[in-house]
Amino acid sequence: MKRMNVRSFSITLMLAFAVVVSGCITLEKNPVSGNKRAFGYSWEEEVKLGNQADKEIVAQYGLYQNEELSSYVSDLGQSLLEVSHLRREDTPQQFRETEFTFRVLDSPVVNAFALPGGFVYVTRGLLAHLNNEAQLAVVLGHEIGHVAARHSSQRAVEQQVGQLAVIGGAVIGQSLGYDGGSILQLSSQTAQLMFLKYSRDHERESDALGVEYSAMKNYQAAEGAEFFNSLERISKTSGGGVPTLLSSHPDPGEREKTIPELAEKWKEKGYEQTILDDEEFMSMIEGIIFGNNPRQGFERDGMFYHPDLKFQFPVPAGFQVYNQPSAVIMVNEEQTAINQFTIDSQSNSSESSVQSFLGQEGVTTLDQESYSVNGLNGYQAFATALSQDSTELMIQVTAIEFQNMIYSFISYASSTQFSDYESRFAEIREGFSELNDASILGIDPVRINLKPASRSASFADLLPAELPMDISALDLAIINQVDLDEMIEEGRVLKIPVQR
Repeated sequence: MKRMNVRSFSITLMLAFAVVVSGCITLEKNPVSGNKRAFGYSWEEEVKLGNQADKEIVAQYGLYQNEELSSYVSDLGQSLLEVSHLRREDTPQQFRETEFTFRVLDSPVVNAFALPGGFVYVTRGLLAHLNNEAQLAVVLGHEIGHVAARHSSQRAVEQQVGQLAVIGGAVIGQSLGYDGGSILQLSSQTAQLMFLKYSRDHERESDALGVEYSAMKNYQAAEGAEFFNSLERISKTSGGGVPTLLSSHPDPGEREKTIPELAEKWKEKGYEQTILDDEEFMSMIEGIIFGNNPRQGFERDGMFYHPDLKFQFPVPAGFQVYNQPSAVIMVNEEQTAINQFTIDSQSNSSESSVQSFLGQEGVTTLDQESYSVNGLNGYQAFATALSQDSTELMIQVTAIEFQNMIYSFISYASSTQFSDYESRFAEIREGFSELNDASILGIDPVRINLKPASRSASFADLLPAELPMDISALDLAIINQVDLDEMIEEGRVLKIPVQR
């Protein structure tokens, strides 16, 4: 949870709903192929959708606060855009004049994605896993390719987007449709754009475009294969959980083979691919935050701490924590009991915050009263609502006033199970208090430190004896794109996360 994203949240209990798309099927030109085909949106609508969704993406994830790094990524993206199909002489004016925005998101997740109309995003987590500018060029070129080929608009037609169900607002336990990894405070339209999966053919086309655009700018485009190898390794170390960049994509092994082959074809066409720019890239990511930023909240020994906002509260045994930029979600092992903690920046009192929740359609108030905890004023209420499958939910909403802010706990389970978890829900809100531990208040995030190898040895032998914040030796091998037993020559610059 980030202070910069403080805002209020409308908790949607009727979770899955149809996405209503205002656009209709239109016949327009594909800038990449030059042919006319059916699209779900006109280009004008794509630009409008991108502009609207961009505001939500920035609010949800936050921008990484490093102006030099952001400018570096944006400048590279704009350079690749110059040689893309959207800027060629025979391309219609509406495409050539569309502005592009490149952003670095403050997220540890290894991800890059694009929205229609010219919005491209990379995360700090992705940047930490790259080794040179050539690899970044292929990634950015790939995302530009999605926009240029209008893949989102193509999929809108193919999947009849107007009838897709998506998740929005708060989410319930698995028996009620819960997916902890998908908790996002996004509108249905933005969620639709983010989670609409491209086909494998679209991904192959974007791979080819990423190689083409980077090769035309003389980057060593074959380097892109190294990054996709890293994605495959991340997938294996996370127990098979596939990173977003691999979801619905061609097999990573296929990409490792085809990307160098595509790069070689562009060499045969006369495009020298000499630029690697590893030194400049490394200097740009030196000091970048690696992994979760504890300043934005973390769990330790059954307590959730937020150093920046100076509060703490307990996490019940058996509950898993999902610390989102805009909310902290705690879920039991069976995924049938949920507590959502947010900041309400629109209400001016704890009572008005609770009343705002109770005023939502479909919520039936049972009881409400003033509340106090650890010397802090608050307000609470009990209510019921129906989930998507018509299960009656019992909800307890509690708002607490702390340091001129309103904090909200919303706890819910099915009405038949709520009493089983009521004491654990109470444990969370009754343990909310001011954080005074100096060692936690002063905790620093882990950052990438560039360190030349002091001697020739295996990568594992060059690592510090202790690594911070549950980071493993294999994690470091992956971000350096080496194997643990790989021999490293003396003087080679390595990325070593440190926590001061």
